[in-house]
Amino acid sequence: MFDWVKEPYQDEDMSRRMPAEWEAVEAVQIILPNANTDWEYILDEVKQCYADLRRALEKTGVKVVVVGKREDAGELLKNETLIDLPYNDTWARDCSPITVFDQHGIRHLIDFQFNGWGLKFAADKDNLLGRGVYENIFKGEGYEYEAHYETVLEGGSIESDGKGTIMTSVHCLTSPNRNGHTVDEMEDILGKTLGAKRVLWLKHGALSGDDTDGHIDTLARLAPNDTIIYVGAPKDKADPDYQGLVDMKADLESFRTWDEEPFKLVELPFPTRVYDDEGEMLPGTYANYLYVNNYILLPIYGVEEDAEAIKVMQQVFPDKEILAVNCRALIKQHGSLHCVTMQYPKA
Repeated sequence: MFDWVKEPYQDEDMSRRMPAEWEAVEAVQIILPNANTDWEYILDEVKQCYADLRRALEKTGVKVVVVGKREDAGELLKNETLIDLPYNDTWARDCSPITVFDQHGIRHLIDFQFNGWGLKFAADKDNLLGRGVYENIFKGEGYEYEAHYETVLEGGSIESDGKGTIMTSVHCLTSPNRNGHTVDEMEDILGKTLGAKRVLWLKHGALSGDDTDGHIDTLARLAPNDTIIYVGAPKDKADPDYQGLVDMKADLESFRTWDEEPFKLVELPFPTRVYDDEGEMLPGTYANYLYVNNYILLPIYGVEEDAEAIKVMQQVFPDKEILAVNCRALIKQHGSLHCVTMQYPKA
């Protein structure tokens, strides 16, 4: 049917599937900023952002798992579950385990290696968080644990439709400082570990200031009803990201659904550029949102495009409440809302 669909794997793992993010969520994990992380220089500012995020999560009614020390929690801790584990930084999306369902509906926490986005930053403690979260929170709660440390893979680098499609980017997953694998080799790994039956590869698109080599959750997101929500190109054609995002749209236009139809493409605005104190561009993006059951937590940045982004998301999800969270502090360390969270689906 599709020339990019792999032949079924012969091992039983092929019956597993990675759920779509819009499926029902049981818990969301965050990791607390503190003075021993890279947030030290803007600690009060980022704590306010986390407090706003916690209030949004509280409204959803989902269970919140907080990694950190009680003395660092402040108003971040109310009814949340706290576990004290060592960590390098707070990017829960990329160092946390990824959930898949097996053929019996059992949830497996897949713990890949995390190496600081291709050996850019220290990650020795973060790399152990997956096992620690399982042992302290999910063991005996209907989850199984699998370590796949032979493969470097971050949660922010992949999107799933829950039916066997994985969307990702070539320049991230084939990065020589991660695995150095070819596209075919990575497809084999995604099939065996996550149940991928096909992979949609973005060849273009990246945000200046992004340390991840083009994580998909900063660029384009799979959504229900064969929809892809993506970041539009900046209005300024001289912007360094302009051509790459134009070419990324062409990639998206070439993708086909399981019914061999084009995806419905919905464009998010490109936010007004935000710069750090040294004048470096920061990677603001509205694509870094989080589904939590009847809500969508949407990052905003205190710029004029915020209102348009909220409007677009409400049009795509008329039955969900959009909870805007100001994440201007988060992009100062080159991530945003989806990057600092990890969801765990209901059984």
